[in-house]
Amino acid sequence: MGDPGHGAGPVPPPRRETDGIRLDAEDLRLLALLGEGMPVSSVARRVSMSDRTVRRRIRAICEQLGVKATVQAIVWAARRGLV
Repeated sequence: MGDPGHGAGPVPPPRRETDGIRLDAEDLRLLALLGEGMPVSSVARRVSMSDRTVRRRIRAICEQLGVKATVQAIVWAARRGLV
């Protein structure tokens, strides 16, 4: 039996769903980097985004999770073993 993914084309990035909330791999990476204590400017450089884009994405994650602060989003993800 061959490799089931062979020739199937590009695989979309994984999404993690918990509590009915879905965060994609890039969202989780942003939270993980910020959780390590990296400033937004360093995170932005690491993921090849602008500072503004990182802040916008984090704000969207916080809204999706129903939290007001980035640290709350990081704790939410950490408690679920996502970061």
